[in-house]
Amino acid sequence: MMNRIVARNFGSNVYRLRIPWRPFSNDAASNLSSSNAGNPANEGEGQQYDIAIVGGGMVGLALACSLASRPLTKHLNVAIIDSNPALGRKHFIKKEDLPDPRVSTVTPATISFFKDIGAWQYVEQHRHAYFDKMQVWDYTGLGYTKYNARDANKEVLGCVVENKVLLSSLLSCVQDTDLQKKIYPSRLTSMSILPNSSSLEEDSTASETALFTYGRLAKLELEDGHSVYAKLVVGADGGKSRVRELAGFRTTGWNYSQNAIICTVEHAVENHCAWQRFLPAGPIALLPIGDKFSNIVWTMNPKESSEFKSMSEDDFLKAVNHALDYGYGPHPTSSLLGNTDIFSWFKGDITMSARDCFEVPPNVAKLASERMVFPLSLRHASDYASKRVVLIGDAAHTVHPLAGQGVNLGFGDASILSSIISEGIAVGTDIGEVSLLKKYEADRKPANVMMMAVLDGFQKAYSVDFGPLNILRAAAFHGAHYISPLKKSIISYASGEHRLPLFS
Repeated sequence: MMNRIVARNFGSNVYRLRIPWRPFSNDAASNLSSSNAGNPANEGEGQQYDIAIVGGGMVGLALACSLASRPLTKHLNVAIIDSNPALGRKHFIKKEDLPDPRVSTVTPATISFFKDIGAWQYVEQHRHAYFDKMQVWDYTGLGYTKYNARDANKEVLGCVVENKVLLSSLLSCVQDTDLQKKIYPSRLTSMSILPNSSSLEEDSTASETALFTYGRLAKLELEDGHSVYAKLVVGADGGKSRVRELAGFRTTGWNYSQNAIICTVEHAVENHCAWQRFLPAGPIALLPIGDKFSNIVWTMNPKESSEFKSMSEDDFLKAVNHALDYGYGPHPTSSLLGNTDIFSWFKGDITMSARDCFEVPPNVAKLASERMVFPLSLRHASDYASKRVVLIGDAAHTVHPLAGQGVNLGFGDASILSSIISEGIAVGTDIGEVSLLKKYEADRKPANVMMMAVLDGFQKAYSVDFGPLNILRAAAFHGAHYISPLKKSIISYASGEHRLPLFS
């Protein structure tokens, strides 16, 4: 029913809002973009672009790379607006540098996307860590589960990469492509979009001002005095999105009474597994990042985070090892309530990792970075798209970091939006037309809302220490550990598939 409603609304919007627009072929796209390439001689009036991406972070640059990789979009003229001065130059990462505490756990779907846009080769030249197994357990000692990539016929569960490596790989990809682009090292101050007027006939010689006046372009005013005109404005400017604010998109959500403390630590041996333990105040994750380094993401209440950030290195390391070992409760036994046969009725289809015993994570020997603290929240935009404006990444949705899915959702947005823009060009549709952009929203919103609901549910389920609830949580752990179809579904979903295969 919902699909029929979306399809009906999409069709009516196309009929109502469609405007004359020159059909695009490869040559047509190239000619149109080059004719509006933003010649500096026109600085006084402003420069015109096909797309203005506000936000030059990982998701914004991923969109630019994806556009550059597609035959129908690689000729588009793109403006990237971000005040980060590093975007205007090559950024070299020294291999001997210590790992940065800001990392992302990218899924197999994201890895595939990076390969498609030509950015993964750069990542592999720098420090990163694939992992093919993960252990998750509860501080009560009642339950744990292990995931192995082979349980779902996959090579890896994910890869942990420093954000600076991902950003540099995407920036190099943008700079090395033939995409017509200009980077504006400035901030967006205002945005204007006027209603469409049918009185302007198609005219390739019309000025930017005329096209804006008749609703064919959005106008962006930048802090440095530049004016930028674009058929489509993409808000990729994070959780405090200026584009979202100026476009009037409402959001729903809340702040968690939690902060995340992150840092890089060093072991005496190399870590090859992703570890996550649910503690009374929030989860702690130990993620491999290559060599003998791991990344800590520890969720706790604001008072604790302030104390843990300021305590001595020795005390902090003791606290980390305490949290990852016997602290807060005993090690889990092999099954719920010590009954090793509780899931014996599933043994005919038991997964490989279900035979693995509980393991203790490697001891943390040294702190290798500063400790950083971030407040946690959930935010979701009521709409992702309106006339000439679309949101991607954290501008559209901010999630709890307990499964490391936030940036992966953003990369999924970038991939689908570039595909939708390509489809629009193929049929000669104005790429800023709301009905086209709503097609992107209809694809991404259900997937993002589902992931947000799952992560928020986990957060709430582990924020209460209550005997009966602890038993139920432990039962869920053991179900995920022993029931093969459920485990495969969880792995596939966490790997970047939009639906849970068990229920599809």
